[in-house]
Amino acid sequence: MKQQLARNISTYRKERGFTQEELAQTLGLSFQAVSKWENAQTMPDISLLPELSRTLQVSIDKLLGYVSQNKPITIYEEEYKTDRYYWGTVPNSACYKVLRRYPPTKRLRLLDIGCGEGKDAVFFARNGYDVTAFDVSDAGIDKARRLADQTGVHVNVFKADIQDYRLSTSFDIIFSSGVLHYMKPELREELFANYKRFTNEDGLHVFNVFVHKPFIAPPPEKEPNAHRWYSGELLGLYHDWLIEDSSEIVFDCDSSGIPHQHAMATMMARKAGR
Repeated sequence: MKQQLARNISTYRKERGFTQEELAQTLGLSFQAVSKWENAQTMPDISLLPELSRTLQVSIDKLLGYVSQNKPITIYEEEYKTDRYYWGTVPNSACYKVLRRYPPTKRLRLLDIGCGEGKDAVFFARNGYDVTAFDVSDAGIDKARRLADQTGVHVNVFKADIQDYRLSTSFDIIFSSGVLHYMKPELREELFANYKRFTNEDGLHVFNVFVHKPFIAPPPEKEPNAHRWYSGELLGLYHDWLIEDSSEIVFDCDSSGIPHQHAMATMMARKAGR
C-alpha cells in the first residue's frame, strides 16, 4: 500500500497543479514531509487523510489505491453482469501477431491492460504466456476468472483503474486493446513512461487506440470517461523504441446494436537492447 499511496499522491498532486512545496504549505507541513510520502519513505498520518483527499479532490479510497464503488466507472459494468460475453470469447487479431512475433519458447510475462471479460488474457495464458491482467469492472474481472477456469488456465487478474495503477515489476510484453481512450491526456506521458520503464530489454508493447476523425460520427455509446486521441499521438510516445508495425484503419462496428464506425491506430513497438 505504501508504494501505491506514494504514486497516487504524486499523480494527483500534479493533476491539481501543486508543487510539493505548495501542497505542504496547504497542509501546514514541510515540503520534506511530502517528498518522503512520494518516495514511499513515510506515510501520511491517518488524521491527515481527509484534508489531503479534499485538497487533491479525490476520495480517500482512491487515494489509497481502491476504486470507489459509489458509481460505475465503465458503461460496460451492467453489460458484463449478463451470462453472455459482451465482446465474445474470440481473441483480438493482435493477439495472433504477438504469438507470431514473440512466441513463448521461454517464460514470458505478459500484462493485459484493461482485460474486460478476459478473452485476450485467456488466449495468451492458453498459449503458454505467464499472464497478469487488470480491469476496472468487477463483473468483467469475475467473468475473466470464470473463463480462465473453464479453459483450464491461470490468469493473475485483479481490479485497478488505468488512471491510478502504476507498474512496479517488469514484463516482457504489455498488451492493451480498446482501452487507452480512458487515459486522461495529461497522464499519458507519465503512464507510458512507467510502462516503458518496467518492460524488459527486447520487450514488446502492442496497443491500439481509437483516434478522432472529423469525418466519422461519434459512437452511439455515451462514454463519460473517454478522451480523444489523434493520429500519430501514440507513435510519438515511442520515438525512442523500434516500431515494428503501425497502421490506421476505419472499421464497422455494431457492438451497441447500432451500426457505426471507428478509426483505430495500431502499434507494435520493441524496446531495443542497448
